[in-house]
Amino acid sequence: MKKFLMTAVLGMFALAGFSQVKWDAKVGMNFSNMTKFDDTKALPGFNLGVGMDYGFSENWSLQSGLMISSKGYKVKDYAKVRPIYLDIPILAAYKFNISDNTKFVINAGPYLAFGLGGKVKYDGVDESDKVFGDDGWNRFDLGLQYGVGLELSDRYLINLTGQNGFICPWDVDEGDKPKNMTFSIGVGYRF
Repeated sequence: MKKFLMTAVLGMFALAGFSQVKWDAKVGMNFSNMTKFDDTKALPGFNLGVGMDYGFSENWSLQSGLMISSKGYKVKDYAKVRPIYLDIPILAAYKFNISDNTKFVINAGPYLAFGLGGKVKYDGVDESDKVFGDDGWNRFDLGLQYGVGLELSDRYLINLTGQNGFICPWDVDEGDKPKNMTFSIGVGYRF
């Protein structure tokens, strides 16, 4: 995992030598839940990080980045589960002008996520458990990310994003396998 992260980071810096690469900082709010898991409710969280936009043409680009993201769910009168992930999206983006200084953006592609930490907090109990560990969740997640957004004056970004995971975060032998599901709204500034 360390080799992959280093390769991804070095690859993003290697692309920085090209004039088509633009860097941005992003922050946003998540609403996360689990699919196919009864009695769970969405849990608000956060996301923040850096992004990269590599333009192939005026309309097409490759978007990626490193985002710290809180996900999870809550079960009423029982517990809140809040894992923290490092998300690495790899998105194809199509942009078109809707006015002189405004572009509409549609993007989609896979994302990779690596569990960094997080806690399970039980209602009425002062102690908490770690989400990832020997008896906890698997650290790796993979899924589909999609979104729409606006680029204002080539500097300011507004995004609506969704993620649907493909991998169950814990070992399940039978029945439906729950997966991460996240929707977020975010803003950013391009350098």
